[in-house]
Amino acid sequence: MALFSSLASIAAFVLAVASAGHALLLKRDPRAALAWIAVCVLIPFVGPLLYFLFGINRVKTKAKKLRPDDRKSFPPFPERNDADELARSLIRTGEGLAEFINTAAAVTKRPLVAGNRVDFYHNGEGVYPAMIETIESATRSLFLTTYIFETNRTGRRFIAALGDAVRRGVDVRVILDGFGEYYSCPRAGTLLKKEGVRVGRFIPPRLLVIPALHINLRNHRKLMIADGTVGFAGGMNIGDRHLAENLGNSDRVVDMHFRIDGPVVATLEEVFLDDWAFVTGRYEPGSDIQPEPEGDAVCRVITDGPNEDLDKLAMVLIGAVTAAKKSVTIMTPYFIPPRELMAVLQAASLRGIRVLIVLPEQNNLPPVNWATRNMLWELLRWGVEVYYQPPPFVHTKIFMIDDHYLHIGSANIDPRSLRLNFELAVEVYDATLAGRLAEHVEQVRRRSRQVTLEDMDSRSFPARVRDSLAWLLSPYL
Repeated sequence: MALFSSLASIAAFVLAVASAGHALLLKRDPRAALAWIAVCVLIPFVGPLLYFLFGINRVKTKAKKLRPDDRKSFPPFPERNDADELARSLIRTGEGLAEFINTAAAVTKRPLVAGNRVDFYHNGEGVYPAMIETIESATRSLFLTTYIFETNRTGRRFIAALGDAVRRGVDVRVILDGFGEYYSCPRAGTLLKKEGVRVGRFIPPRLLVIPALHINLRNHRKLMIADGTVGFAGGMNIGDRHLAENLGNSDRVVDMHFRIDGPVVATLEEVFLDDWAFVTGRYEPGSDIQPEPEGDAVCRVITDGPNEDLDKLAMVLIGAVTAAKKSVTIMTPYFIPPRELMAVLQAASLRGIRVLIVLPEQNNLPPVNWATRNMLWELLRWGVEVYYQPPPFVHTKIFMIDDHYLHIGSANIDPRSLRLNFELAVEVYDATLAGRLAEHVEQVRRRSRQVTLEDMDSRSFPARVRDSLAWLLSPYL
């Protein structure tokens, strides 16, 4: 008995040291590393097991193994303006963005693309009819990626339209997140397959296969491409909760989605095909159509995920704030920025840039709201304006610099989006679109409540402790 106890103690010690050492060497976030080290050391056997199940990022290896190595298999980029001349043109209109443009190009490794038109829709009643009409008019291909695909009335309309497209001979493919699909019963993938739609599931949870249980590594991208010429992107999922008729519903969500026409749609299709190769294990080509110029917006697609060597989205956001000359405007549902982004926001405010952050007063994830409250005083102290917009919950994601640069897409400004999720964003240089969105943000600001430093200082002691604990756990919220 004593021998068994000694062997068990030795085994527990070895497992604790090995797992804690792994976390210490490979975890990039110090809070995450400290938390996992504590779990591994303080909970014998169970702690290392939990770290093995949930703490190790295995998706990087899997992604590199499954994604096509030969990028020549993708459709070539269409002929575009010379990149240097395009950058110079943007710098002239963008008041000194030279360094940022060069940084973004180096980080993303994707070109700026001219000749695009970008428009936005409010809520499901605005974008869903446009998306379904696009599906119904597709003649060659229809590619759709979403995180949540509910099977309520809205979802079934999409399923019916996608099924009709299949019967017309359209190449219809849908990528569903393996975890987000479980938000509805029956699952969307089951109903789509009955309609003949080809479905790929992104890292579905498999309880019997331990290495596949990655509940933290999700595909959060929302993307639709029709015939290689029309694209939709943004932060809106598919479901009834985005409809105005559900205004009295506690689950009601206010959101915004974007339609993109022009040559950059070819890059959006490339992203989908890359993801399709990842979830199916094989590459299949898409359309061979090169979109014609449609407008004056200059765009660049940014993809980011835990399989990347750089935190692309965070680096681009930090670079954009650093380049600001007049204003920084942020509207996001979840705001737990990395320390580097906090620092440049503070610095921007101190050098006279107006920094405006609009957050939802009612959040569907209270712990995220608590963690945010723990950080706001650091911004308010240095003159950053923060507003809480009234209910219902607002899921809109807008990031603007001055009066010409926009950053739209699926990413929130929190650890989950910037480090754990697979996200998609689009940089847009378009003064007209920026002006329209600035008007929208200003309308929201006027009916919102400004948060003050006194509000943060007046929190009760229990609330401060709660907020601090939530912030400590923020890497996994």
